[in-house]
Amino acid sequence: MAQTEARRELWGGETRKAVANFTVSGEPIPAPVARWLGRIKAAAARVNAELGLLDADKAERIAAAGERIAAGELDDQFPIDVFQTGSGTSSNMNANEVIASLAGEDVHPNDDVNMGQSSNDVFPSAVHLAALDASTNELIPALEQLAASLSAKARELDDVVKSGRTHLMDAVPVTLGQEFAGYAAQVGEGVARVRSTLGRLGQIPLGGTAVGTGLNTHPEFAARVRRRLAEETGLEILPPADPFEAQAARDGLVEASGALKTVAVSLTKIANDLRLMGSGPRAGLAELFLPELQKGSSIMPGKVNPVIPEVVTQVAAQVIGNDTAITVGGLQGHFELNVFVPLLARNLLGSITLLAGASRALAEKCVDGIEANREACERYAELTLSAATALNPYIGYDRASAIVQEAARSGRSLREVAREDGVEESVLDRALDLRAMARPHAG
Repeated sequence: MAQTEARRELWGGETRKAVANFTVSGEPIPAPVARWLGRIKAAAARVNAELGLLDADKAERIAAAGERIAAGELDDQFPIDVFQTGSGTSSNMNANEVIASLAGEDVHPNDDVNMGQSSNDVFPSAVHLAALDASTNELIPALEQLAASLSAKARELDDVVKSGRTHLMDAVPVTLGQEFAGYAAQVGEGVARVRSTLGRLGQIPLGGTAVGTGLNTHPEFAARVRRRLAEETGLEILPPADPFEAQAARDGLVEASGALKTVAVSLTKIANDLRLMGSGPRAGLAELFLPELQKGSSIMPGKVNPVIPEVVTQVAAQVIGNDTAITVGGLQGHFELNVFVPLLARNLLGSITLLAGASRALAEKCVDGIEANREACERYAELTLSAATALNPYIGYDRASAIVQEAARSGRSLREVAREDGVEESVLDRALDLRAMARPHAG
């Protein structure tokens, strides 16, 4: 029965008009938004029945149809292009018509399914809740998995000393473990940034109806629907700070996108470092062995490429582009309504999905399998002339600089030149202990 219904067109005239009018991208609204429309309308029907505004039997039929949409059974019944009327009216009517078709001939898409609602409050509510749901249940767990993988790798590589690098030039020694711990902290801070946006993502304009005044809705309607949705999903769903702010502006979506952009920046730094440290195997840095996942070239035998870091940096570029579009969309809140909500939905949910997938791939297919080239790392640590920094407290900056310059000119080691310059062996042993240099305050 469900398959037969899903294959026929359950929508009505308003959906058909929108399909004909918006032949732009061939891309429908994000499925999570359609599903949240179904979930909201199921809760709304039951609340309207509780309030004595809707026949109980009719309400249950509406709710059952809404729950089928929420479960993803009817994704193919939302054919309207995502680039549509900016309030999402067409997709709201699409949901109303599908639900009315399933609920019975006595159910009216506007009078019954849309009771107490307007596209102007219900569609952005669905977008906010879809983003809240995906951030909470997809993105944050994926980022936490990546942070855990990086932390585990940091512990594993804690004893591998190497040359630090600033300005892409040799610097004083560090350990691979310290670098990976830094990456783990970066991702952890990203989790905190995303979490900090959830409270405002959870503030929804439902109950404001057309312009924020709540015309044609019961005064208890919005609070009761929010409570039902929160109980069903475990999400924190909140009233708006002000109904007119919630109706006219989409700042919560813009803020969330800003946090995602920062995560994208962090992942780019991490992925690029992995690419550089894994470069080689003979003519690059070759400090790390990245997992070999596939052939790297159709012409060069045996070549292996850092494919997962490359994917991550591409995803980050797309997320940063999405954020630009979201920022522009957020600017379009004129008077009582922002009319860029479908674009905001498309780009924000796209960014969440991309970052979650890229973070899981980076953890599982790259970080977890990384191995250190200990020999190369040790060699770089021994070669870095910046290790002379540790001689400063003993012989002064100028004398240490002269030793560095002679070592660079002659190709000899720091120790050899410093010894020739009269620095005592006991001082050299203390100052040029590479592992101690990487942890000057340990112990």
